[in-house]
Amino acid sequence: MASVKGEESSSKLKLYSYWRSSCSYRVRIALNLKGISYDYVPVNLVQGQQFTPEFLQLNPIGYVPVLVDGDIVISDSFAILLYLEDKYPERPLLPSDLQKRAISIQAANIVSSSIQPLQNLAVLKYIGEKVSPDERVPWVQFHIQKGFTALEKLLTDHAGRYAVGDEVSLADAFIEPQIHAAIKRFNVDMTKFPLLSRLHEAYNELPAFQNAMPEVQPDTPSSASQ
Repeated sequence: MASVKGEESSSKLKLYSYWRSSCSYRVRIALNLKGISYDYVPVNLVQGQQFTPEFLQLNPIGYVPVLVDGDIVISDSFAILLYLEDKYPERPLLPSDLQKRAISIQAANIVSSSIQPLQNLAVLKYIGEKVSPDERVPWVQFHIQKGFTALEKLLTDHAGRYAVGDEVSLADAFIEPQIHAAIKRFNVDMTKFPLLSRLHEAYNELPAFQNAMPEVQPDTPSSASQ
């Protein structure tokens, strides 16, 4: 179990995570932005550790991430981020402006509802077995591009340096992991998405995002290919 420190101390949380999970990536970004220290508990999805009796007690559906805060156990990245927002409001992820807040939540939902679930391991495994292994990447690319097209349109009139202005918000914590997966795992042509590409460059300048990247997690394999 690895310990990851934020910018300021807090009661130690436990984050059950997998290095390449974009849902876990969102939570790592949020924890870093809020300066919260936590213990990193790796769950190897490829080896099926998410289906062990011990893990299923934490999350019966067998997904990461899971956040443990004392006696409180929360799974689902959206629920975790809202919990963190309520418990640690000093560094908000939701804008005070109601329109910006709504757009930020809408953008996060596009990623969490309309893109990421269609690229997770269980779905890709099913497509590979029931359709063809060769159809997995085209399937993912189609749904990523559909979602990215929607995000480009949604954010055109709202983006500043980041997704909904000049302050990092909830939307950014969802968008960057999805862009990272699109580029690193699924070879999506980002030239079609200039706004998202610009945001990606801005995120890469922030330590909170840099330290949450899959490539630098305690359970990242040396080949970064597992």
